[in-house]
Amino acid sequence: MKPRIAVFLHPQHAEYDQIRNAAVEAEELGADVLYNWDHFYPLYKEDGTQWAEGERREGKHFECWTMLASWAEVTEKIEIGPLVTCNSYRNPELLTDMARTIDHISNGRLVFGIGSGWFEQDYQEYGYEFGTAIWRLKELEKSLERIEKRMTMLNPQPKRKIPILIGGGGEKVTLRITAQYADVWHGFATKTEGRSGIETVAHKNSVLDNWCKEIGRDPSEIGRSIGIDLKRIDKADELVEAGATEITLPLNGPDYDMSIVKEWIAWRDSKD
Repeated sequence: MKPRIAVFLHPQHAEYDQIRNAAVEAEELGADVLYNWDHFYPLYKEDGTQWAEGERREGKHFECWTMLASWAEVTEKIEIGPLVTCNSYRNPELLTDMARTIDHISNGRLVFGIGSGWFEQDYQEYGYEFGTAIWRLKELEKSLERIEKRMTMLNPQPKRKIPILIGGGGEKVTLRITAQYADVWHGFATKTEGRSGIETVAHKNSVLDNWCKEIGRDPSEIGRSIGIDLKRIDKADELVEAGATEITLPLNGPDYDMSIVKEWIAWRDSKD
């Protein structure tokens, strides 16, 4: 099976018409999936650099789920979803209904990405309890149980079984939860613990496989979406060998330069 190409539009430093146009262009180019993220402030500066420690983050930014509803209307074939929605920001029953509704608007194209949350400024400014990382993970697991239950109660039912994507690389908790609930796992090809980015992907995939085996699940049931450095197309085949089934390409506003996306799609299309 050919690897999938996902375009990850960061909804920051841009007017909405620029984001919408980029979403439409991603579909026209032939990308398989289109993601945004679930934050309330930019994560980095317009030039791509990071803020200093403790510096308040500011800049143009738009909300995740209302944007996804718009994408559902302006696109026709490409899958759409959050990478990832923060479990803390919305009641899980409401979130489930939102996901089901966008699934219908898009005619069955939603990918339900979710994670435990981490960006403290979002929590502080919008009045959510930040807690500890382990507390947020426990809350995520509780919410996934509630989401699974609520989804069976909705009328009408979703157009399809909405795939659940879980983001995060924690080996003791996050990947265990992923093995239990997810249809897709999202991680990053970044250097960790003396491993190269490719080695990290292979290692995390191995850990996830072992969790699947422990709970009696076939590891091949879970897709592997990997975020990468846009410039590393020379590593594309190695990423697939390491277990990636989807390559996620991050694009920042306001320009959303699609030239590299074209190169990755050409690479995908060259595969059998």
